Amino acid sequence: MVSRLIPGYHVVTGGSRILPALTEELRLDGSQEWRTTFRPDIPSSARIYDCLLGGKDNYPVDRKAAEIIGRLLPDVRLAVRQNREFLGRIVRYLVGEAGIRQIIDIGAGLPAAGNTHEVAAAACPEARVVYVDHDPVVLTHARDMLHGVPGTAIIDGDLCAPEAILADPDLTALIDFRQPVAILLLSVLHFVGDDADPAGLIARLHGPFPSGSVVALTHATADGTAAVSDAARVFGQATEQAHVRSRMEVAKLVVGLDPVEPGVVWTPQWRPEPGAALPKDAGESYCCAVVARKPLCSWLPDATSST
Repeated sequence: MVSRLIPGYHVVTGGSRILPALTEELRLDGSQEWRTTFRPDIPSSARIYDCLLGGKDNYPVDRKAAEIIGRLLPDVRLAVRQNREFLGRIVRYLVGEAGIRQIIDIGAGLPAAGNTHEVAAAACPEARVVYVDHDPVVLTHARDMLHGVPGTAIIDGDLCAPEAILADPDLTALIDFRQPVAILLLSVLHFVGDDADPAGLIARLHGPFPSGSVVALTHATADGTAAVSDAARVFGQATEQAHVRSRMEVAKLVVGLDPVEPGVVWTPQWRPEPGAALPKDAGESYCCAVVARKPLCSWLPDATSST
């Protein structure tokens, strides 16, 4: 049952706020040219996130979008930092506790402090990390960052084409399909609409890998703050449109996998560091997190049964 994933789940009711006319200042021409050509005049989801994180790899149109989002969600910069802190915790868990040695980080975004391969290498120097993104600016920065770094790669790939990602020669050169893998989908699935079947995409990604593989994701939700839905509309003027989901809907994205405790929770509530100060209202993190493990195949014989 999905409800068992979500401690204390409840539905938050109430009317949504009306998005201010500020988005009139942002215009998207509807083309997909940004995928192959640098377009600093179109807000980029990766560069908006970089701006909210305090980075410098963004442009005036990205900063305008971040400003609009900040007016709707006053704690959004803190929420983005909490999402980044979750990245560190989940990678340390995967490599340090779960014993996983290979990670595929999809929708990795622009480099920042505490990148996936850095955290993984600190826990185990033999860990291997493949980043996947399709934003040309992200790809350029990531290639520069990873130049000469062993056990790492960045590939140009789209989450909506999982088979192409898994067949990329740079990925297959590092990832052993006979061993468990961790697939990171942090703040990326809310840019995938229901028509693309996000749960199916996740299943196709982990399908070729053995039991013990893990999927970790964070996802925007309006369960705690209705204005998240309004903020998502800002991305209607950006390179990728946002699709907010409830925590119950997020739980359904990993149906068939075994949730790792504590299930679907607000991002800062997922296994916080000892002594970490938790926010009074975790719902103001605007994102939930879930980590789920691929179970043993049901057709395997029971080791305790007689032959």
